[in-house]
Amino acid sequence: MSEPVTSLQDDTRKQLGAFLRARRESLDPQRLGLPRSGRRRTPGLRREEVAMLADVGVTWYTWLEQGRDVNPSSAVMAAIAKALQCTPTEARHLFVLAGLPPGEAPQAVCCEGISEGTRRLLDTLMPKPASIQKPNFDIVAWNDSFGHLMGVDFNDIPPEDRNCIYLFLTHPAWRARLGRRDDVLPIFVSYFRAAMAEHRGDPLWEAKLARFFAVSEEFKTLWHQRNDVRGVENQLKLFTHPELGDFTLQQMYWYSAPRNGSRLLVYLPVDEAGERAMEWLAGQGK
Repeated sequence: MSEPVTSLQDDTRKQLGAFLRARRESLDPQRLGLPRSGRRRTPGLRREEVAMLADVGVTWYTWLEQGRDVNPSSAVMAAIAKALQCTPTEARHLFVLAGLPPGEAPQAVCCEGISEGTRRLLDTLMPKPASIQKPNFDIVAWNDSFGHLMGVDFNDIPPEDRNCIYLFLTHPAWRARLGRRDDVLPIFVSYFRAAMAEHRGDPLWEAKLARFFAVSEEFKTLWHQRNDVRGVENQLKLFTHPELGDFTLQQMYWYSAPRNGSRLLVYLPVDEAGERAMEWLAGQGK
């Protein structure tokens, strides 16, 4: 069966090429079992190595990455996404940039990027709420206490929606659990602006920002009217709960290797109200 052929616009071709190059340069040849052959002038894989792994021509792949007017098929883009070790979200974004139906992108088969050791760590921290988050505030793993604290079941939330900022903007139960809500959105805007500075021009980050704009005019207005930046930091955070009332927890971050910047977030009690919240969380699910 023939694949759909799509002509890409110049700007989209450039974004596609930039995304392919970024993914290629982020990969470790040794981890993919590729032999060492000569000195590498740039990080990551060579174009010919991606072409070999995807079973496409080197010249054709080079043209694709250079933003030339080539017409990739769904089958070829799926092979390239696999060769570049794309997550399901990245593969979907790749298909969108290539002008192909996003539904034909490779789908998730498990929780992306989370090792068994990481899962054990999160479970060991129970009943303290804990999660693993990316620099863009995507939540990639969590323990049961974190879901109970925020009033959500993450299994009912699509993976692309599991983002702290997006959930605050769109999920009433999540938003209701946070105290001082008038201050939360400006802080989120300043967090994301500071984090995005290191990812300027990255299609995934641009798409994330566009998604925030689409669901919240207030977020969009704050983004364009204010220029505050703020780094993620350990702090006291106020929560409100329909049964427990208001209580404060200490927000603590630990970071993984800077290669991907993922961070472990844990909430700790600081007073009797916080201890009561921990006791309540410990009793959930029993």
